[in-house]
Amino acid sequence: MDKRINIQKLEPQAYQAMLGLEEYLAKTSISKNLKELIKIRSSQLNHCAFCINMHTKDALANGEKEQRIFLLSAWREAREFFSDQEKTVLEMTEEITLIHQHGLREELYDKALNYFSENEVAEIIMAIVTINSWNRIAVSTQLPI
Repeated sequence: MDKRINIQKLEPQAYQAMLGLEEYLAKTSISKNLKELIKIRSSQLNHCAFCINMHTKDALANGEKEQRIFLLSAWREAREFFSDQEKTVLEMTEEITLIHQHGLREELYDKALNYFSENEVAEIIMAIVTINSWNRIAVSTQLPI
């Protein structure tokens, strides 16, 4: 693998802006475990080994069960391991990560509002958008695991 650029070193202001999003997310009302599920699932979809490695470790450190992490890529088939709220967020994660397919469907958005306030839905969307940005940085610069 050829060595690629280091955005943190070359463009520290851009990197700081990304860290600002992380600081915002740390203060949101959504749980750490739910944020890690978002980060892992999005990273799986984006084939970001660096982020999968980081966020599975973080999830375990936050008390997430190994079995749920193992089953996350097949959450639809392992539905009994995830709450209805988590399933809704995982589906949102997939639709926003794969936005080119059809975007966040109206019915899923409405379903999310059954479980979460408008502010919480905004926080969830921002968590998904942020990890997608990190994934794109890590994959395009080939960050090593």
